[in-house]
Amino acid sequence: MSELKPSLLDFTKQELITQIKPSFRVKQIFGWLYHNYVESYDAMLNIPKALKAELAQKYIIDPLKIIKKEISTDGTIKYLFQLQDGKTVEAVWLKMKDEIVDEEGKLLQEAKYTICVSTQVGCKVGCSFCLTAKGGFTRDLTAGEIVAQVVSLKRDNAHKHNRKINIVYMGMGEPLDNLANLAKAIEIFKEEDGLCISGKRQTVSTSGLSTKIDKLGEMDLGVHIAISLHAVDDELRTELIPMNKAHNINSIIEAVKRFPIDTRKRVMFEYLVIKNKNDDLGSAKKLVKLLTDIKAKVNLIFFNPYPGTDYERPARADMVAFQEYLTKHGLLCTIRDSKGIDISAACGQLKEKTEKDL
Repeated sequence: MSELKPSLLDFTKQELITQIKPSFRVKQIFGWLYHNYVESYDAMLNIPKALKAELAQKYIIDPLKIIKKEISTDGTIKYLFQLQDGKTVEAVWLKMKDEIVDEEGKLLQEAKYTICVSTQVGCKVGCSFCLTAKGGFTRDLTAGEIVAQVVSLKRDNAHKHNRKINIVYMGMGEPLDNLANLAKAIEIFKEEDGLCISGKRQTVSTSGLSTKIDKLGEMDLGVHIAISLHAVDDELRTELIPMNKAHNINSIIEAVKRFPIDTRKRVMFEYLVIKNKNDDLGSAKKLVKLLTDIKAKVNLIFFNPYPGTDYERPARADMVAFQEYLTKHGLLCTIRDSKGIDISAACGQLKEKTEKDL
């Protein structure tokens, strides 16, 4: 990693103030980076030429570039980025709610978007259902490489800096395995002179590193947490997520109970539903019992098949029956309709496909 040039996006405002003088220039530079999404120093019109030359020697602006994108009929856009060292990662632009306009053309509701970002090249966790895991682990992303995914997607979709956006750390990699850079990216996103994305709009999705859930909680960054649970007993969960041997279901549930959450919010539990594996009502019953003492919301997710997997997509009727059981027994539960199913929807799919073509 030492040969990679740092990016301006790697730094918090306070860190840049210690490196750039006079300090008022930092606010201007932040404006160019996060309000105008500039890609070159030449575009920073009110920054002196000498300072631009000095910065250009030390830092690049954008540590990644879009090399491929796929657009779904539902508005989902899957991006493949190339990093400075030639490695690739994915991010996804998700339309969550459509724009609503009245008969006179007045805007009643802006379209709402979520960006799903990656935190690592590859992943160490090795989930049996995940395509990212097939390629193994290469390296952590820097804070700037995490931040740049959001800046690039906002730029590519002409999404103004002050329009609200949600971020989920749910792409390639296990976010808590890259905790220092994740935490820094979260802080950079929160900067008032930058994108000003509050912790409430950022969700860290983890496969359940219980000790690091505690560490994230101690940092008190104000983010939400989502747990990729996927099973209600340790035997199946260890098959799906081998890391469960070290961080079993009980340790995860206890860590979640200790995690500081906004009292108005719920802890999200992601439950990937796989046909004939965890889609039965017996599993639903165990899930209710497991989450009894937690203010939880369960998000049921259809397994997205990809070439070479042995797992199958569940029937919608079974998903609905599962959801109805949870709801009837007091658990808030939604079914996440698969977005981008006509494109390379599963994490790692676009990367895998593109690398085969190269």
